Amino acid sequence: MSEVREYFFEDIPYRLVRSARRKRLGLVLAQSGVEVRIPQRCAARHGHQFLQENIQWVRAQLLAANQRAAQVPQYRFEFGEHFPWLGKMRPLERASNRGGAAITEEAIRLYTLVPAPTPKQLQGALQRLYQREALALLTEKSQRLAEQLDLQFSILRIRRTKSKWGHCSIRGELQYNWLVCLAPEPVVDYLVAHEVSHLRHHNHGRDFWLLVQSVCPRYKELRRWLRDNGHRLTV
Repeated sequence: MSEVREYFFEDIPYRLVRSARRKRLGLVLAQSGVEVRIPQRCAARHGHQFLQENIQWVRAQLLAANQRAAQVPQYRFEFGEHFPWLGKMRPLERASNRGGAAITEEAIRLYTLVPAPTPKQLQGALQRLYQREALALLTEKSQRLAEQLDLQFSILRIRRTKSKWGHCSIRGELQYNWLVCLAPEPVVDYLVAHEVSHLRHHNHGRDFWLLVQSVCPRYKELRRWLRDNGHRLTV
């Protein structure tokens, strides 16, 4: 079990995290703030000194994190507001019946049981619609590419994950973060190419990337886009 203590250096709050599993000192920007991670038997003064020696790096990372946070879109969740789908902003419209709820080229049409939904209710209904449409889209794209490569997957799931956009298990199970469908469609196609290629190569070796490139020649550019802009994909 790790031991945690909190300190300040100038205007930077940080936590000293001691762990029996750690072998060397490290700095991490976590949800709770800056963490100085040190081995169990390391004297606390070494952790403080390590932070001070790397304070400029810490400040640069905090600035970058604040800039990224400022780029995350904020929504009011009301009809008439525009929301992204496949890289295009579409107005949110009210569907007259449940069957009319869909995402089209012109709009996102949402059906709600409540005549005047609250922002929270509208957000929940919108997320459910996104998940439904994302599951259908990602399943179609994955099936098409798997057939093209003479591959098969056992099941496909969607989740909202914090650190991964996709995953392929050794059992042939595909999983995608449904928020990727807010990105431009070529980015979605790259992620599908990445995960479907793992059905053949369960690693990131040379053969894996050659397979990805064979079906997605722009994969480096699209991978970079997802890395640099993924934090903007949220509702």
